[in-house]
Amino acid sequence: MIRAAVVTVSDSVMAGTREDRSGPALRYSIEALGWTVSATELAPDEPDLIAAILRRLADSGDIAVILTTGGTGVALRDITPEATRSVIEREIPGLGELMRATGLKFTPTAVLSRGLAGVRGRTLIVNLPGSPKGAVESLDAIANLVPHIVDLLEGRTSHGDVPH
Repeated sequence: MIRAAVVTVSDSVMAGTREDRSGPALRYSIEALGWTVSATELAPDEPDLIAAILRRLADSGDIAVILTTGGTGVALRDITPEATRSVIEREIPGLGELMRATGLKFTPTAVLSRGLAGVRGRTLIVNLPGSPKGAVESLDAIANLVPHIVDLLEGRTSHGDVPH
C-alpha cells in the first residue's frame, strides 16, 4: 500500500478566495490507484513554508509519495519547484519530462509547467500543475512508475518486474 500526501500550493486557496479543486481531484485519483492518502496540506506560495511542509512530511517516515499541486508555472509567485529543489536530495528529471510530454497530447501549454520530481530520504516528491485536469493527467502519466520507485526507495531493488 502506497501512502501518499497531497500538498496544495495556492495563495488564493489559503486566503479562502478560491476553492481547492486540485487537491480533491488528486485524492480521488490516488485512491482509485489503490493508494492511501495519509495527509493533505495547504500552503501559500512561500518557498520557506512549502519547503518546511515537504521536509516534515518526508522526514516523518509515514509518507512514501508527496504530490504537490500548484505553483509550477511561470507566474512570479510560482515557486514550488524552487522550494522542492531546496528539499530533495536527488532529482529525477525523467518524471517531469514524461509529465510534460504526455501533457502535450492534451494542451500546448503543458510545456510551461516547471514541475520536477525528486527524492528526500525514502520519499518521492513530485510537483504537479495546479489545474485539476493538469494535476490528474500528470499523475496518470507517471502512476505506473511510482510503485517501482517506492520499491527501490524501500530497498527492494529487484528489476524483474519493472513496468514496460
